[in-house]
Amino acid sequence: MAWIPLSERPRDLVYFLFFAIHIPATFLIDLQALYPKQWVPGVVSGLPKFYVDMSNDPLIGSAMGYFGREQLEAFTWFTSFLTVEAFFQVPVFIIGLRGLWQGSTSIYVLLLVYAASTTTTTLPCLTTILATPVSPAPLPNLISLTAEQRLLLLSSYIPFFLVPLVMTLDMAFRVQKLLSPSGHAQKSSKLE
Repeated sequence: MAWIPLSERPRDLVYFLFFAIHIPATFLIDLQALYPKQWVPGVVSGLPKFYVDMSNDPLIGSAMGYFGREQLEAFTWFTSFLTVEAFFQVPVFIIGLRGLWQGSTSIYVLLLVYAASTTTTTLPCLTTILATPVSPAPLPNLISLTAEQRLLLLSSYIPFFLVPLVMTLDMAFRVQKLLSPSGHAQKSSKLE
């Protein structure tokens, strides 16, 4: 099979750009909740605070401890998602970039697993944002969002849900197509 440039594979180009954009966001914002504070340079350590001050993101703000100990403990589930991001997703980003660049079909199963997992973990994040109260001014003793903050957060989180959702379906069909023409699926069913 002849190699086709990434620029001629539009979905793969979207996935490639998605991974390339995701890597810095992951290291600069998301994973700071997991790093020992002394590992993070001063300039970088202020990025999550700047982001949360702007967006009032209940997920990152809680995981970073900006909203107090009680919120940090209440969002342990989100911290577990960040751990998955660190130890599963980051390696997939790197392997995915290389495989997509090369046009390798051998990464389809890995990308299918990544995409299904990411879609599943991003959905509770979206529902948390949608369930966070909206008010024109901060509510006492309660995390709330302005309408503008909710729009900002949804415009940030929805692509990180939709791209993996599309990737899940796309990779499932690609894996199915790889299995069908080879005759493996047909031969094994004849033997049974």
